[in-house]
Amino acid sequence: MEKNKVFATLKSYAIITLGLILYVLAWVVFIIPHQLVGGGVTGMSAVIQYCTGFHVSYSFFIINAVLLLIALKILGPAFGVKTIYAMVVDTLLLRFMPMVIPPEFIDIIAIQNGKLLSVIIGGVVSALGISLTFSQGGSSGGTDIIALMINKYRAISPGRILLILDIFIIGSSLIVPAEGGWGERVANLVYGYVMAGVFSYSLDLFVSGSKQSVQILIFSKNFEKIADRITNELHRGVTALDGKGWYTKADATVLVVVARKHELKFLLNMVKEEDPQAFLSVGSVTGVYGSGFDVIKK
Repeated sequence: MEKNKVFATLKSYAIITLGLILYVLAWVVFIIPHQLVGGGVTGMSAVIQYCTGFHVSYSFFIINAVLLLIALKILGPAFGVKTIYAMVVDTLLLRFMPMVIPPEFIDIIAIQNGKLLSVIIGGVVSALGISLTFSQGGSSGGTDIIALMINKYRAISPGRILLILDIFIIGSSLIVPAEGGWGERVANLVYGYVMAGVFSYSLDLFVSGSKQSVQILIFSKNFEKIADRITNELHRGVTALDGKGWYTKADATVLVVVARKHELKFLLNMVKEEDPQAFLSVGSVTGVYGSGFDVIKK
């Protein structure tokens, strides 16, 4: 049992580390070389670096340390341990990763491809990194901490919370000096908002994609076998409703099943095996709460 627990802990931290590497990689390769501003504490730190020369890693660590102290009481010590780890790793990666990645590589993959493509790729990669960290109960710190604190008590997606915060942070990019004057500043502001939108959408997709649910109505003469298999093999509840086909005037039993979207293919194959002539209706649902699904939040 202890070995399993140690393995699970190591696996969790390995996934968090991978997520942090992806997050910092997005900034170091795609965002900072273009002198652009994204969201979060990293965006705030980038603005400070552009304006004062104070390295982004130092500002990142200081701001996160303050926010982390506030979050420890709300999110618990377990969250704090993982976030402290993430904060330290992120700081080290921001400091030393630019020394490891060849400038030629950054020039080919980011600079030569322009700002628009860079913010799109940077937004997706950073969102993937944050989603991996979230999946293990951790955070890269900063506004992610604020998002998780709000999400703990309110049914607001982390991506939406971060988007609202990022609107104000990215807006501060207007104070960053630019060779092209105000025209370039406004353009960089727009690029920043494009990245925030890509990041927010991608984060919700990565975090909530596996939680999307579907409701299936099954009309079959072999409803008993289908219901038993869904219960025993898929471990989902099944409700049998009495119905009547108005065209045939024949009595029928309708099975109602709510399952995760990723379980749909398995369920459809199961129904096909028992009754190839079965009629099914599949619809997406915006939320499912209760046993086996999400918890209702105030």
